[in-house]
Amino acid sequence: MEPAGRPGRRAVLAAFALAGAAGALTACSASGTAPVAAGASPTARPVTPAAAFARLMAGNARWVSGDLEHPDRDPDRRQLVAQQQQPFGSVLACIDSRVPPELIFDTGLGDLYVMRTGGEAIDPVVTGSVEYGPMTSGTPLIVVLGHERCGAVKASYESLRDGKPLPGNLQAIVEALEPAYRQAVASGGADPVETMARAQVTLTAADLRSNQDLAPLVKKGSLAVVGAYYSLDTGKVEVLSGAPS
Repeated sequence: MEPAGRPGRRAVLAAFALAGAAGALTACSASGTAPVAAGASPTARPVTPAAAFARLMAGNARWVSGDLEHPDRDPDRRQLVAQQQQPFGSVLACIDSRVPPELIFDTGLGDLYVMRTGGEAIDPVVTGSVEYGPMTSGTPLIVVLGHERCGAVKASYESLRDGKPLPGNLQAIVEALEPAYRQAVASGGADPVETMARAQVTLTAADLRSNQDLAPLVKKGSLAVVGAYYSLDTGKVEVLSGAPS
């Protein structure tokens, strides 16, 4: 039950969607077609999870090889998406400066919703941000993207192992990553920090996949939630779970 005087999450998301629709109508010309900048020739937006996933992974392959296209990064694209947006993917990644989703997937302006938190830590605000694309604009893909040598995961692991809380709000990251820590400890292995980083990805992706608002979209096949892991050394994204077929 929502507290008195405060709108529920569904009501807020519905309001966002209505506001977006109103903006789109305002941007339309008299003929009912949204204005397109001269010379703009956007690639068709993927509308299925499999197509969106293929687009992302093709971009990552270009990043790995260095054969980059730098799509959707010119003034024409800026004008095209100025009034409305329809990203084909949502990425929840770490704050690490070496893991910018738009670059490692060789995408551009208006292609992705991006949320970044330390160690992909998640709370209700972050969850709401992840939900926004699929629930208001039909974004067909969510990627939870972890990475090797994650400083937030390492600090959280050491804090939990040694029983020494981190200062300030950093402790909130530690608490959010504790389930992944417990799984890593139970699993054992030569590198528990890497095990914990991977566990954080799979646990977070599983939580989102079973989320009460996202689960129906996953069940009917209009949304996929993928857990993935980025190599700082090679630039390659490895899929851990949830790849759409």
